[in-house]
Amino acid sequence: MTYTSRVFNHSKKLRNAPNLLRQEHSTLVRWFSNKARPFSSKGDDILKIPGERYRDCNSPSTASFGHTYRAINTDTITSLGIFKGNVSRTAMKMGIPVTGSLLSKGFSGSCMHLRRGFSSDSGLPAHQKIGMPSLSPTMTEGSIARWLKKEGDKISPGEVLCEVETDKATVEMECMEEGYLAKIIQGDGAKEIKVGEVIAITVEEEEDIAKFKDYKPSPSDAAAESKGSSDSTPPKKEEVKEEPTSSPEPKSSKASAAPSTEGRIFASPLARKLAEEHNVPISSIKGTGPDGSIVKADIEDYLASRGKEGSLTAPKVTDTTALDYTDLPHSQIRKITASRLLLSKQTIPHYYLTVDTCVDKLMDLRSQLNSIQEASGGKRISINDLVIKAAALALRKVPQCNSSWTNDYIRQYHNVNINVAVQTDNGLFVPVIKDADKKGLSKISEEVKQLAQKAKENNLKPVDYEGGTFTVSNLGGPFGIKQFCAIINPPQSGILAIGSAEKRVVPGTGPDEFKFASFMSVTLSCDHRVIDGAIGAEWLKAFKSYIENPESMLL
Repeated sequence: MTYTSRVFNHSKKLRNAPNLLRQEHSTLVRWFSNKARPFSSKGDDILKIPGERYRDCNSPSTASFGHTYRAINTDTITSLGIFKGNVSRTAMKMGIPVTGSLLSKGFSGSCMHLRRGFSSDSGLPAHQKIGMPSLSPTMTEGSIARWLKKEGDKISPGEVLCEVETDKATVEMECMEEGYLAKIIQGDGAKEIKVGEVIAITVEEEEDIAKFKDYKPSPSDAAAESKGSSDSTPPKKEEVKEEPTSSPEPKSSKASAAPSTEGRIFASPLARKLAEEHNVPISSIKGTGPDGSIVKADIEDYLASRGKEGSLTAPKVTDTTALDYTDLPHSQIRKITASRLLLSKQTIPHYYLTVDTCVDKLMDLRSQLNSIQEASGGKRISINDLVIKAAALALRKVPQCNSSWTNDYIRQYHNVNINVAVQTDNGLFVPVIKDADKKGLSKISEEVKQLAQKAKENNLKPVDYEGGTFTVSNLGGPFGIKQFCAIINPPQSGILAIGSAEKRVVPGTGPDEFKFASFMSVTLSCDHRVIDGAIGAEWLKAFKSYIENPESMLL
């Protein structure tokens, strides 16, 4: 019985033999020994790799130039000396890039969050490959706007290496370690660089820079990058490609003879009319319709087989006038905006609610506040600032509209963060005003102006546009649009479209009296999965109340 259990245990070990072959021979021998621990003992908390320096876990930097020791938790090493997550010593010694997400599977310590791996390519000194970073949650690829450092420059932690154009803005990429920029793989203007793809090489010693003059990423690196990107995206379905393709056969060849009752031929009225127009003997057609009846498609197939396609279609008009045009390349922001808006219209069940609000009192209050602002040297308050404040207070009053949809639940936010749509030459930006319900009008006005200027200069940071729960889009004041319906910005569930204010004649108190008043049309676009019609109407009612009684926003 003991002999059988030993055979069974060793058979389990043999299943991992291919992984073990990549490790040292001494490790392999020890691994098959009884309860051996080749890497460390129970009391050790440092993995010692021959020929490398010691690096303490408490060091502020988790990766530096050259080889380092890595502190690990011994609980993450099995009694047989294999890391959880199949991270081998050979991978660390040979310089195979290992990301922090992979290491975190095997190590419970927080000191192993590597984002870039060390490499020891044949004939090259120790160097570091810098990959395209993921600078926003939705970023899958980016572009290099420009490099602020040149090849051969010394770099220090905190210095800006380059400007990366993401799916939302242009963001500065900072250096994390000290060294020298040896090689720029992706130069200024490089487009559609996948996240993780190598963009530059850095070294620790200045004399090593010249050795990377003609350096090019190896095919194995490209394969590893493509594999990493494929792991993060769902696999494409290839079943359709594997199916044998064959040219479709005419329907008439598969059809059986049309059943006749006392010489009668069954055909649809449209098929009979088409046959008469083209002088086709209907008795010679085999039907493919219900019970073998002849349909329009059968007549068209018959005419196509006789070369009569031209008789079915109108003659094409050839335009001899050449068009003069210019092809404008898509920016990264334009492509992402297009894909997200398309996704929104295809997946979110939109519905729209419109209401007219009287803004006479709102304009009077704005004039009074601007007088105070000018006297104190502050910035003027716009109608849009008052609209943002009213929308934020209405969201706090009707929190169901401050939510987003997921497949398992509806997430209702406790923070009221308002995105404001800003149109620029580079595309549409939506910077966010955090906690707008808790801020005063002067603070909201100041932040809106600052963020709009940064958007026009293409200098928005991720913190400037991430975290919004509701969006306001105003085409009335700047462009005079009376009313429009905006597209929801996912994952939010609502967006408010602001139209222009216009003078209208309204009935007065007496039968023959009338007066003038200014009205502004606003339209709320709602996600029907989250906001029911009555809830949307309740939110618009609260919003209208704040607009028509603006003093209540100051309480």
